[in-house]
Amino acid sequence: MENELAKERILFLRDKLNRFNYEYYVLDKPSVSDIEFDNLLQELIALEKSYPMFFDAHSPSQKVGGEITRKFPVVQHNFPMLSLSNSYTLAELQEFDLRIRKLLGIDVLEYVCELKFDGAAISILYKNGKLHRAATRGDGLQGDDVTANIKTIKSLPLVISHQEIPSEFEVRGEVFLPHASFIKINTEKLANLEEPFANPRNAASGSLKMQDSAIVAKRNLDCYVYSFATDTPTITEHYQRLLWLKDMGFKISDYSKKCNGIEEVLLHINYLESLRQDLPFDIDGAVVKVNSLTYQQQLGATSKSPRWAIAYKFKPEQATTKLKDVTYQVGRTGAITPVANLEPVLVAGTMVKRASLYNADKMQELDLYYGDLVFVEKGGDIIPKITGVQLDARQRDALPITFATHCPHCSTALQRIDGEALYFCPNSQSCLPQIQGKFEHFIARRAMNIETLGEGRIEVLLEKGLISNLADLYDLRFDQLFGLEKIVVDDETLTTKKITFREKTAANILEAIAKSKEVPFERVLFALGIKLLGETMARKIAVHFQNLDNLMQARFDDLVAVPDVGDKLAQSILDYFEDSANTAMIKRLQSSGLQFTSSHKAVSSTGILSGKVLVVSGVFAKYSRDEIKQLIEQHGGKTAGSVSAKTSFLVAGENMGPEKRKKAESLGVKIISEQEFEQLLVKKSSSQLSLDF
Repeated sequence: MENELAKERILFLRDKLNRFNYEYYVLDKPSVSDIEFDNLLQELIALEKSYPMFFDAHSPSQKVGGEITRKFPVVQHNFPMLSLSNSYTLAELQEFDLRIRKLLGIDVLEYVCELKFDGAAISILYKNGKLHRAATRGDGLQGDDVTANIKTIKSLPLVISHQEIPSEFEVRGEVFLPHASFIKINTEKLANLEEPFANPRNAASGSLKMQDSAIVAKRNLDCYVYSFATDTPTITEHYQRLLWLKDMGFKISDYSKKCNGIEEVLLHINYLESLRQDLPFDIDGAVVKVNSLTYQQQLGATSKSPRWAIAYKFKPEQATTKLKDVTYQVGRTGAITPVANLEPVLVAGTMVKRASLYNADKMQELDLYYGDLVFVEKGGDIIPKITGVQLDARQRDALPITFATHCPHCSTALQRIDGEALYFCPNSQSCLPQIQGKFEHFIARRAMNIETLGEGRIEVLLEKGLISNLADLYDLRFDQLFGLEKIVVDDETLTTKKITFREKTAANILEAIAKSKEVPFERVLFALGIKLLGETMARKIAVHFQNLDNLMQARFDDLVAVPDVGDKLAQSILDYFEDSANTAMIKRLQSSGLQFTSSHKAVSSTGILSGKVLVVSGVFAKYSRDEIKQLIEQHGGKTAGSVSAKTSFLVAGENMGPEKRKKAESLGVKIISEQEFEQLLVKKSSSQLSLDF
């Protein structure tokens, strides 16, 4: 066959097979038999093999997999993948409705009510109509690149032929494993004497991280798409976006419904819950979203979740089992958490052996006795917890369970601060679980990012006596690490894993430790693990005090003067720096070259933007959006995610969201360019730049 004829046939087959895939996996209306489809697919594979010059990574032949991925690189999300706030009662949904209607100042609000799929969230980027990259949620800001495995999902289009699409856009969805596929996989695993998957969610999530995409293709993962993460100038409703996505060829749930008011939402949720046992895939609730995209922008989001959406979790499954004992876990701050040890019981698809009892108050409320029959459920279908006791089954000679008085690891007497629910072990410098927890916090991605020390390696270094406080990490040498080994036994499965410090492992660890010296002050401060000091507050405090010396000299009044710093956090910071062991460690960290001076200028309370609220949107030539936001804060201003009547300026870059511009114009908010923003900061005269204050 001549090249041109081969190319023409290949393009014809690709077009046909893409259409057949769409009819079968999205519309559920196949127009050809399986044999005919398979014959055409095999013909395409053979032609692409014979004429490699016509290879296309987006060909339907690529859905059979075959690509081997040794590593899954971490990639940044273009837009954060926020989590949803949860609700567990219909009354909480009504409160949500009342709250946002008050914020918007309207009487009735239109919502879209959707299924909450129980799978793995995914973000998929398309460029020029072709699937470019797919990434897991990860920590919400960055996730793992799983493009090769996502391409095997037959209901997901690799190429979009729709005419009216942006050159680059991103969709969000949920990857799941249908019940039929789950049963087939576990049947094969049991036949091969392998451990079966606990539930379809775990199977879907695990499949996305498999190295061989050909195996992933055989598992028949599926994907529902539920949001479009790029601006759509001509579309003003979320529900319209769903219909548009469906028109583009994406698989959209038929159970999504536009509801006029919260009462219609509640009725539809009851309907969705009635379907739960009959659906061919797992769901664990419903998602309620404000339909108007303008209102969504106006409501904005917190650092964790959008204000315009909420998840409603269906009542979790419950089981009864025997309480054998209560043990105690020690956290990195010394907090003691009681854990119930149970006779194994199946709850919501997983075998539960332990359940959190949270604190002493919860234990007292449950009034537990050894050998009690207890009711167990999974909070949010994830975390096992005890909800009650079958009192009529209690043995007459049963003994009550009382909360521990001493640390289970170092035997130090426990302390309880007035007004707090938790007991603490005060032996922060030599209690092993606290020390290990501090190291694990210190090396985490959002702290010092020394992740090569994860996967049990910190435990090995502690056992070998190579580290005892955080500063010891910066004294480690290659000859101390190379050759270290440990066999770890899993308490539940009794399987073993060997942890080995090979030559490359040791070199990578030392390289990551050295690189961590470049981590900015705010993350170093967070990494120290000061009780109650989270990531956001660490940044605010670092910027406010500018360097560690200023912070260490701060008094109580100085600390509570920082926005959002309360009495408890202020006292916790003072207590931390009053401990001589902590100050000695910090001196060593300073000598090792860690960053203890902020690279950001202190926020001015009297700057040119003092009292002003600015919204930043679009792409800029000289600065990133985060850099512009930092400049705003440094000059006394505040930033917001959406335009409102309180907005002073909208800083507009290229490809700015049209809804933001439209909102700003309707409210009379001043729209300024990147250049005008710079002129504003250097206080150009009003004759050069007309900005009404």
